[in-house]
Amino acid sequence: MPVQDASAPSIADGPLQTARVRRRAAPIRAKLETLFDAERDQLPLWLPVGLGLGIAAWFALPDSRAWIAFLLAASATMLGAAALGGGTRWGRALMVFALAAMLGCALIWTKAERVAAPVVERAHMAAFVGRIESIQRLPARQSVRLVVAPVDAPALPPKLRINVDQDKAGPALAPGATVRIRAWLMPPAPMAVPGAYDFARVAWFQRIGGTGRALGAVEVVAPAQPGGWRARISGWRQALADHIDGRLAGGEGGIAAALATGDQGAIPEADAEAMRRSGLAHLLSVSGLHLTAVVGAVMLLTLKLLALSPALALRFRLMLIAAGTGAVAGVAYTLLTGAEVPTIRSCIAALLVLAGIALGREALTLRLVAVGALIVLLFWPESLAGPSFQLSFAAITAIVALHEHPRVRALLARRDEGVAQKLARGLGALILTGVAVELALVPIGLYHFHKAGLYGALANIVAIPLTTFVIMPLEALALLLDLAGLGAPAWWLTGQALGLLLHLAHATAAAPGAVAMLPTMPVAAFALMVAGGLWLALWRTGWRRWGLVPIAAGALWALATPPPDLIVTGDGRHLALSAPGGDMAILRDRAGDYVRSMMAEVSGTEGAMVPLAAFPGATCSRDLCAADLVRDGRRWRILATRTGDFVDFAPLARACAAADIVVSDRRLPRTCVPRWFKADRAFLQRTGGLTITFGTAPRVATVAGRVGHHPWAANGSRD
Repeated sequence: MPVQDASAPSIADGPLQTARVRRRAAPIRAKLETLFDAERDQLPLWLPVGLGLGIAAWFALPDSRAWIAFLLAASATMLGAAALGGGTRWGRALMVFALAAMLGCALIWTKAERVAAPVVERAHMAAFVGRIESIQRLPARQSVRLVVAPVDAPALPPKLRINVDQDKAGPALAPGATVRIRAWLMPPAPMAVPGAYDFARVAWFQRIGGTGRALGAVEVVAPAQPGGWRARISGWRQALADHIDGRLAGGEGGIAAALATGDQGAIPEADAEAMRRSGLAHLLSVSGLHLTAVVGAVMLLTLKLLALSPALALRFRLMLIAAGTGAVAGVAYTLLTGAEVPTIRSCIAALLVLAGIALGREALTLRLVAVGALIVLLFWPESLAGPSFQLSFAAITAIVALHEHPRVRALLARRDEGVAQKLARGLGALILTGVAVELALVPIGLYHFHKAGLYGALANIVAIPLTTFVIMPLEALALLLDLAGLGAPAWWLTGQALGLLLHLAHATAAAPGAVAMLPTMPVAAFALMVAGGLWLALWRTGWRRWGLVPIAAGALWALATPPPDLIVTGDGRHLALSAPGGDMAILRDRAGDYVRSMMAEVSGTEGAMVPLAAFPGATCSRDLCAADLVRDGRRWRILATRTGDFVDFAPLARACAAADIVVSDRRLPRTCVPRWFKADRAFLQRTGGLTITFGTAPRVATVAGRVGHHPWAANGSRD
């Protein structure tokens, strides 16, 4: 009989190895069980986080192979938790979390495929008949924005977004109307440079396959049919906005219309920018603050009126009736303001709070916030990638988590004390809450907008009470008195309050160092800060402090990220080069405000935009510009074309050979061979816009690398 080698594994070794692993892991399993048992009330809060992780992974990972790998990894995590932690609280929690992550990734992937629609392939002129689905008037821009569904052009996408000059848009334009339009159409604008706004992603989920501008007047073929509830609500909303615009002029009227209808189109750009820089822009979009004011006012008024009757107070639960009335008011306000996803999200949260009040539960808890986030992510998973979802839920989570903390509760609890002490305690609560919200929102603002207001917490201490308790009640009173033609005094008071709000915004925005700017933040750095913030906010025991570690790591990573030295847009027309003193040198002197602001945001600078011809050491002709940039002791030469005119091959070839990088919005001949690479039309069609950071190890970031093979990336065909 053969003798078995003592070093060879036997059949019995498998169970023995498993038993050894379990014995060695027993202390860790026991420690995890103790930790999770102490946090058992917090575990449900991680269900929407797991769902959001799967959705975020789909957006962050580049292609289907990576998405499948994520699903397999989540599945392996779930099976591993079942094998190692089966029957334990932490094992079940990890299984549910991994399952939620799988569901989130599969959910957004399925929806992205389900909403797929044709996209305009190239810029061209088209004439078609279509039905208006929505209309947004933008008085500050002297234009009207239509979303139109073509009815006689099967080759066109199912939805198009068309801008119409205000003087060419008649009063008959309304949702449901059939119109004839002649327009210049283009594909939805992709991310121009890495880190810029990606309208193509937003348009994909809205099934908007093209954008354009109307050429000439829009002809109404058939007016909107009366009776459609969407058309009626849109008509009421527009009539209300026009009425407010007739009562208040300028920025005051634009903000008043935004508070009542959600339409920000009438706010002048200077006022809108001041609100953004001062950290008060959230007051302009209908959100939880506005719904809370409307619902709370209706509830309080209903409760006080019903309480005047002793019979009603003794026979009925007035709080339940008031909560129901507030819910109806919240839904009506949501519909009146356009029922956009952010407003719907706030309405869902308000309804959950009202349900808690009706059931005698605590009005607002992290569990209610988690349920609201879960509902939104299940129905609108794509909203996770936008700043609106992130800002609103980060703010409410920070507020609730702060006020649920035992020490904060004890500090802010009501007690028998004098008026001065009560006021001081209330002011302290406002300041503490404002600081917590600002700390939660700063990373999100820097990631999406590359800027964050530093004095927003202080400005909001005045602006939020002013808006909630003065401006909105005065505006509601003015609209009510207008029914009897007596609203003029109330409108004057409303205008004065709005003027005070605008003065606060402009003063805060103009203060030295009011805005912090950073260049494009690495996705991983942002993910670390979000993960750390959730860990800090959702746990209650001592290990929550470990959340500070990824927050600090992500913040240091973001702060250490250098600004790009060279920025090139995806069409190759615009180029920006970092100049001494924090300025940027741009290739084309006539670049518009949008291009200039985008370049400044991506580079994280508020410096001046100077012509490239004025850059030290630059030489420019009518057709070409060459500039030298020195980084870490090495000189880099950039050559760019400025016009579409023909350039002789021989001089062009010599200029290309002397350059490290050549940038052009057209296809350059093969004789143009720079030392590093040639970013002409053919190259940029594959990569999209790009940013380059020079140095000993040059780094190139591209839009294609950031967007990957998602469906909206040139129909998913980029490589």
